[in-house]
Amino acid sequence: MLRSIVSAAIGLSLTPVSGLAPAQAQQPAERHRSAPSETRALTRVEAARALVRIAAERRQAIRVAYGPAIAAKTITVGGKTMKWGDRTFGTAPAQGRSLWISLHGGGNAPPEVNEGQWHNQIRLYQPAEGLYLAPRAPTDTWNLWHEPHIDPLLQRLIDAQVAINGVDPDRVYLMGYSAGGDGVWQLAPRMADRFAAAAMMAGHPGDASLLPLRDLPFAILMGGADDAYDRNRLAAEKTAELARLHAADPGGYVYLSRIYEGLPHWMNRRDAEAVPWMARFTRDPWPRRIVWVQDDVTADRFYWLRIPDAAAAKRGDRTDATVDGQTIALTGTVPAGMTLRLSDRLIDLDRPVRVTVDGRQVFSGRVPRTAAAIRASLTERFDPASAATATLTLP
Repeated sequence: MLRSIVSAAIGLSLTPVSGLAPAQAQQPAERHRSAPSETRALTRVEAARALVRIAAERRQAIRVAYGPAIAAKTITVGGKTMKWGDRTFGTAPAQGRSLWISLHGGGNAPPEVNEGQWHNQIRLYQPAEGLYLAPRAPTDTWNLWHEPHIDPLLQRLIDAQVAINGVDPDRVYLMGYSAGGDGVWQLAPRMADRFAAAAMMAGHPGDASLLPLRDLPFAILMGGADDAYDRNRLAAEKTAELARLHAADPGGYVYLSRIYEGLPHWMNRRDAEAVPWMARFTRDPWPRRIVWVQDDVTADRFYWLRIPDAAAAKRGDRTDATVDGQTIALTGTVPAGMTLRLSDRLIDLDRPVRVTVDGRQVFSGRVPRTAAAIRASLTERFDPASAATATLTLP
């Protein structure tokens, strides 16, 4: 029953209210925060119904605030603007379309070169079903797809596509070629909790960590003769690393690797085999084991963990979290004020929850479901499938 109500929250379609400015998309949480109905404990069914209601409010606000941007295929966050081209394939399933975000190559080149790469990317792949979307990088720098402004732009883009175009948030896929592949190496670990699968084509991994890919199926596709910057050698090394990670943790680190013997940087579209492979996967927004490693672009949220200040996090900070029955065990970097975003999809909130940090118990008791937790979660991201119905902030 709970899953069907969550699906209803994702699939709601409402008529926008006129006159709502973009900044007002964040205001529902502020208006309701002090209402007694927001903080009283809810039953499981009441929480599921509240999720539908609050998701409707958020969808309505986002549709009005970002509807014109989606229609214009241009979105701006923090002074950076990203435009895109898209194509639609197949028939939309009942739960909503899949979304394929495909990153172009180029990089440190004249704008007209990157424009050409972008237009090529729009035509490059064809999923059997879904909204295939190729964004144009906001800059023409060498690291055009993994600068700090990219993460919030993609987060906002996904939210808007879920709210306005009915995208299924559990079937969002990331791919990229050449410099776009560089971006996938970096973005997939940083944003693993938003994607169902990711594929890297002909990119350089740089300093990317594979550890956060524990719950994100990942494909490596590379020409065997693509030896510029040691791309082929590094692809083989990363493949071996994923194999070791999967062997040590068979429940995670699902991967596909294709290093095409004799092929150069352009793989003659052989790499398109990654598309049907990715389509096999649906995101689990509530994995029972998480490996979170901070990149040089730090984040404040990863699956059901949240820290109070991303700016205070350091590259390399690692937090492991596991759920075993009613016990949540955290190890590694666990800053004061870390919040556990909880749901009955992860743990039974009708029963006491036990939390340990590095083997030491820090909490034991019931964690109430509240409308406030749901509202805060959906205001942060419009992702009803991963919306928390309860939160627990650790000392």
